[in-house]
Amino acid sequence: MQDVSGKVAFVTGAASGIGLGIVKALARAGAGVMLCDIEEAALAWAVEGLKPTNAEIAGVKADVSLKRELQAAADATIERFGAVNILVNNAGVGGGGPYGVWDDALWDWTLGVNLMSVISGVEIFGPLIEKAGAPGQIVSTASIAGLLSRTSMPYNVSKYGVVALSEGLREDLAPRGIGVSVLCPGFIHTQINTSHRNLPERYGPRLKAAMEQAPPNEFIKMLEARIENGLDPDYVGELVREGIEGDWPYIFTDTEFEPYIEARFAAIKQGFDRIRGRTPPR
Repeated sequence: MQDVSGKVAFVTGAASGIGLGIVKALARAGAGVMLCDIEEAALAWAVEGLKPTNAEIAGVKADVSLKRELQAAADATIERFGAVNILVNNAGVGGGGPYGVWDDALWDWTLGVNLMSVISGVEIFGPLIEKAGAPGQIVSTASIAGLLSRTSMPYNVSKYGVVALSEGLREDLAPRGIGVSVLCPGFIHTQINTSHRNLPERYGPRLKAAMEQAPPNEFIKMLEARIENGLDPDYVGELVREGIEGDWPYIFTDTEFEPYIEARFAAIKQGFDRIRGRTPPR
């Protein structure tokens, strides 16, 4: 897709942070955009704030971890715009915790929003993008933690899943005229550290209370400081717009973690080197 102008995009987690940055970039470039978010007040504020730009935009509330709500949002998008060319699976939460303090509800919430909503998004919007005709594009937000497991296990597992899904889909969907990109941002100035503000009631008050009352350790304090001073989401939005138009397989926001990822790949290669030359028994 060499130009997003005149195309229609559906963006989840669109009311703030990276999602809103992507919405702004696509709208500035002439795309129509349906903003989707679970946070109703923030969604209304974002849509209202974009009205002066005369962009073709609209908003729809949905908990993307519930497939039926995501389907309803897709139906609303078709009713409003008539087609979808670009899917941006951006909604995400910062749920996590170290070994020893895991909770089933924590895993369900984190995987439900960060990974299962991406899978559902592809299942629901993929056929719509095909119907609209090539070229189309799917962008899913993972994290640098989708390539480097250094934060918390539920979060890392969900983001590794998004990377794996995107890599596989890129091969599957290319013959159908749909490009696939995975966004792996570093530290961005967002509200991800307060994701529990949108924790659905179905997970119960215990999990929310645990997340709100957990005393921050040194690692969490470091993360909060890095995020507070992170990159501007509007800058990330422009990178994503460029990545869509260039069909980039991977969209990175900076090179800070490149040496660590290279070290990971080197460790993987060492595993192969250790058995190189050995003849497995038959």
